[in-house]
Formats: sequence, C-alpha cells, structure tokens
Amino acid sequence: MKSIQYLILSAIACLSFAGCDAPLNRLPAEQAQANGDTRQFERFALPALSPSDTGSAQGALKAKERRFKLEDEQNTIDIFGAAAPGTVHVTQKQIQRTYWQAVEIPAGTGSGFIWDKSGHIVTNYHVIKNASSLTVTLFNHKSYPARIVGVEPKKDIAVLKIDAPAKELTPIPLPEDNYEIAVGQKALVIGNPYGFDHTLTTGIISAIGRDQLGVGGVTIKDMIQTDASINPGNSGGPLLDSSGKLLGMNTMIFTTSGANAGIGFAVPFMTIKRVVPQIIKTGRAQQIGLGISLLQPSDAAYIARAYGIKGVIIKAVAENSPAAKAGLKGLSQNSDGVYLGDVILSIDGKPVANYNDLYTELDSHNPGDKVNVKIKRDQKEITVPVELFILPD
Repeated sequence: MKSIQYLILSAIACLSFAGCDAPLNRLPAEQAQANGDTRQFERFALPALSPSDTGSAQGALKAKERRFKLEDEQNTIDIFGAAAPGTVHVTQKQIQRTYWQAVEIPAGTGSGFIWDKSGHIVTNYHVIKNASSLTVTLFNHKSYPARIVGVEPKKDIAVLKIDAPAKELTPIPLPEDNYEIAVGQKALVIGNPYGFDHTLTTGIISAIGRDQLGVGGVTIKDMIQTDASINPGNSGGPLLDSSGKLLGMNTMIFTTSGANAGIGFAVPFMTIKRVVPQIIKTGRAQQIGLGISLLQPSDAAYIARAYGIKGVIIKAVAENSPAAKAGLKGLSQNSDGVYLGDVILSIDGKPVANYNDLYTELDSHNPGDKVNVKIKRDQKEITVPVELFILPD
C-alpha cells in the first residue's frame, strides 16, 4: 500500500512540473547548475528577451518583477523615486583669515528640500550658520549658488533661494493641516549623511510631542522622534510618510558617541508650514510678544541669584505696546541706583522661570489672543490681562 501511495504522489509531482522524469530532489539553483541539472533553475528563470521584444515585452517584464517585491518594499522604492528629486545637498564655505589674507574654505555639508517651483529651499539654520557662501546641488547633480532669504534660529529653520529652471525643481508635497502623525507609522529619511548624496533610511515614528532645546537657545516644541537613521549631513533633509508627504525636517540626534543611536528628532511639518511662508514673504518669521525687552541671560541669571528672584525680569516696556497699555513696568533708575520693576511669574497659569519658558508659552498663541500675565511687583503678586501682537522689526 505504501509503495502505491508513493507512486501516486510521484506522478502528481511530475504532472506539476514539466519535464519531470525522476523523483524531484529540489536543489538550490547554484548546486543544480554545478551538477548539470538545470531543470529547477530554468523553471524559476525569467524568459529571455529577443531583440524584437524591446517594447511591450520589457514593460511586461518590469511589471512581473514588481510582483516579486513585497508591498511595503515597493512602497519604499516608489517614495524614494518620487521624493529624491526634491531633496538637495547644501554645502557651505566660510572665510578663514590667515596672517596674509582671507580665504574661503569648505566648512560643512547638509541636506535640504525643495519648497516650490520658484527655487526656495528649506534647510536647518545650523546647516548654513556663519556661511560666507552656499551651494545647492540638485538630484541631477547640477549645482547652483544660493542666497539666504531669511532664518528662524529659534526653530532651526532657514530658507534659501536658487535660480534654477522650474522644470528641474520637484517640491516635496505637504500634508493637510488636519493630518495626524501617529506613533508606529512608517517614516523615511532622505539626505546626505557624511556627504553620501541621496541616501535613504527607513524606520517608524517613535514618539511625538517631544520638546528639545534647539540651536537658537530655546525649546523647539512638538518635535517628532524617529528611529530612522539620522547622521551628520542628514540635517535639513525631509522626513516622509508612506505617501511621500513631509512629516518634518530632520534636525538632531540623541547620542553619546556622535553616531546614530536610533533616536533622531525632526521639526514638525506644521511648524515648517507656518514659518516658511512668513520668511518667504517678509524675510523673517513672525514673532508674537507682549511689547517688553529683557535683560541679557547672563545679567538676568546674576540678578536672580543675588536677590533670590524667580521669574523673568522686565527690562523695559515699549511705548504704545500691549504691555504698556496693561500697565507693566520695567527697571527704573535714579541718582540712588537701579530699581526692580515687574517680574513675570506665569502666563495663563504656566510658570515662567526664564526667557525659554516665556518664548515657549507665547509661541503657542496668535496675534490678538489675550493672556493672563502674573507678575510680582513690590512684593505683591498680581495678574493682568495682556493682548498679544506681532513684534515690529
């Protein structure tokens, strides 16, 4: 009975594979070729193209090759194909002075992405900081000199402009305002780590809503954390979702060795979407404020330690500003010395200990919003409403 079953199974196997004349031993293709047995190898080989099959046959072959790729794999390939032309290489030079002369030398590289067909390029402020000249290299390897349109160091954002033909510019698409980033979703990074242009790495969104101290000395709110590899040279490049739209701009990594440790941070797309048009329009980012000036951080820290002050010391109040209309007071001086005015303790109930806290709280509001400012004056704590406005140039 067992021998009959074996013969039946062998016959079924032979019918399933054309040209079978013996029990099938499934060898790897390389071993099969080495043994002169090419039957299995030929069964899985793609059909050869004749010289006349250069049109529809090649298209059919490419379609067949696509079917061999996983859906996620093909998605990654498609995103890179669409977004790589929108990612650029930013190089800068700085002036170095010698005993005899001043010369320009290469001083660093980074990444960026194309904002529009007019030639605006978005990158990190720290990528172009202190540059004497800048060059942007496109995906087609053409390079163009770039000028700085404006910067916002507090968000680590810079906008450049190049004079390139519109046909060479492929802007990175932006999500809608109501787009919600979710932890666990796919994330892709395109940039120029260590000068290797248009390098792709992938990962996921590890966390959202991270607050990190930026190069401008204040906290950048709501940053995106990702485990997609971000290394030196990736700064300024796009962080993309699975549809190829911008999630954020790669900005910094958390590391103890200088190498990628799987913890990278990106400025969120909503911040970029708000700030970049302002810079393009006016050359600067819109600043929301009360109409006050503050002491230098070192001076403020010294006075705070010396007199046990907790809060932000108002140095002066601008005339006709919302702060002046609310009755806020700055430092005063007479022949006897300088006297303390108001010290800001909180904004809308949130403690304010330094300029970083003050900036962070005001930055979340819009012009015309009213905030409750709690101050300390003459050892008394009072709260006054103040209407926010756009700070003048």
